[in-house]
Amino acid sequence: MADFYDGLHPEDRDRTSEAFAAAADPRRRAIYDVEYRTIGKEDGVVRWVAAKGRGVFDDTKNDVRCIRVAGTAVDISARKRAEEELRALNTLLEQRVAERTFELRRFRDIVDATRSPICAFDPEYRLIAFNKAHNDEFRRVNGFDTKLGDVFPDLFIPEQRQVMRALMARALSGESFTVVEEFGRPEFGQPFWEITYTPLLDEEGRIIGAFHLALDISDRLRAEVELETAQDALRQSQKMEAMGQLTGGVAHDFNNLLTPIVGSLDLLQRRGVGGEREQRLIGGAIQSAERAKTLVQRLLAFARRQPLQPIPVDVGGLVGGMAELLSSTTGPQVRVVVEVADDLPPAKADPNQLEMALLNLGVNARDAMPDGGTLRITATGESVRTPRGDLRRGHYVRLSVADTGVGMDEATLSRAVEPFFSTKGIGKGTGLGLSMAHGLVAQLGGALTIQSQPGVGTNVELWLPISSATASAAEIAPAQVGPVGSRGLALLVDDEEIVRASTADMLEEIGYRVQEASSAEAALSIVAEGARPDLLVTDHLMPGMSGVELARVLREQMPSLPVLIVSGYAEVEGIALDLPRLTKPFRSAELASSVASLTIGPDSA
Repeated sequence: MADFYDGLHPEDRDRTSEAFAAAADPRRRAIYDVEYRTIGKEDGVVRWVAAKGRGVFDDTKNDVRCIRVAGTAVDISARKRAEEELRALNTLLEQRVAERTFELRRFRDIVDATRSPICAFDPEYRLIAFNKAHNDEFRRVNGFDTKLGDVFPDLFIPEQRQVMRALMARALSGESFTVVEEFGRPEFGQPFWEITYTPLLDEEGRIIGAFHLALDISDRLRAEVELETAQDALRQSQKMEAMGQLTGGVAHDFNNLLTPIVGSLDLLQRRGVGGEREQRLIGGAIQSAERAKTLVQRLLAFARRQPLQPIPVDVGGLVGGMAELLSSTTGPQVRVVVEVADDLPPAKADPNQLEMALLNLGVNARDAMPDGGTLRITATGESVRTPRGDLRRGHYVRLSVADTGVGMDEATLSRAVEPFFSTKGIGKGTGLGLSMAHGLVAQLGGALTIQSQPGVGTNVELWLPISSATASAAEIAPAQVGPVGSRGLALLVDDEEIVRASTADMLEEIGYRVQEASSAEAALSIVAEGARPDLLVTDHLMPGMSGVELARVLREQMPSLPVLIVSGYAEVEGIALDLPRLTKPFRSAELASSVASLTIGPDSA
């Protein structure tokens, strides 16, 4: 027995010994049934043995004892190896099933937690799976839930069913694609969806269905439209700014050209040069020059570079005073209606430019009503709390000029304020009326808005900032031309020789000796050499130092020196309000009036 037990596997000795002892115990007489491993003494090979047997007892004596344990011992090593392999395989399968179950649960959790609607469908268009977001979004835009087994296209309104079925059919044919479509019921909203379709394949590559992932892109599309609108507005603004810069520069040059023309013609007319025919020709030339001057003023107004004289203006009084002129201008077929609100506050404006703008708008309205109609001019006080377009937050006087004419379509309306754009035909307008009004109110800090509809009419609104001061007749009344306040030396500064020569003639005619300078620096040299001018007449924009800067330097040396700034338009930084100015082109009477209005100090004589 010692050899037997020594050959057992250490882990099986106790169990085998206990089984043998139980079988050999006369009181227990258990069946010997045990499986154990043996270790070969020669080869060290481990073998499994299944042993079964019973104890054989000698019952003839009082002292019963086990004679032997008889039974069988079978080598079951092969079976044990098979069982071990099967057990290992089962363990592996269980592990793999657990892992796959975890992966599927995780995938399901991810899909269900995804905010984008996802659903799968079979070749009969029936829903076979969907996540929570899909049902939530479907309920949001259709008003009811989906369920597994629903034929998905049939859940949509009639006009959307065929579209959905066609998209699903493409996916079921094996195509992967993305589309943007509008789905939903009108009463719940019809968002735009970006939908990606993908076929479902089995292990052999056969199509067994398809699935789609949807995304509501309505907000994104609205943002894209708003961005495109903003970009269009920016491009239009840049275009208008470029045109304004070009127009302002050309108009300034025209003013320099017109100044000697107007001045010379005026001088010839006042001196009565030539006979009646020559005077008639000179008069016609002056009329043309004045029309050119008006055209240039409109160009400068569009470019926002006209030298404005903004003062508090009684818009109601101005409109009322122009009613008769507008009626005669528009003709008997057009009924002019003027409505002015009570207690209308004064507006900050240049009355002369505002009158011109109102007259231009009246003419435009007349031309838009060839068969007659109504021109309604309304002035009211308004407050803007939410900025819109060029109209900023603030308090305004809104001057509305509305007609019942042919109106404008969107394309025409988008170009209405462009300079020289006109629908009146060749020779029937300059195309500067609206652009001048637009530039005028923009330069004053207001805005111009237009509402128009073909066949209904057009309403142009001028939004003028309210003035904190009070309008009075004295402020609005034009200055009267009086006698020249003093005589003496006039220092004339202009970089354009032909303008300088014409202006010098006018100054000499009203009693001044003139010393000319082609630049501010040259003028300072003249003063440094001992000249003491009684009047400074200087152009504003010149190479190097500007006329305003020159005036400030000379005023430091001669505080009471009268100064007149001559300018074709105001620069961005503007001309100082305390410096009187004269707009090019001008006639001798206008120059004399401006000089006469200057305050002449005792040190200037």
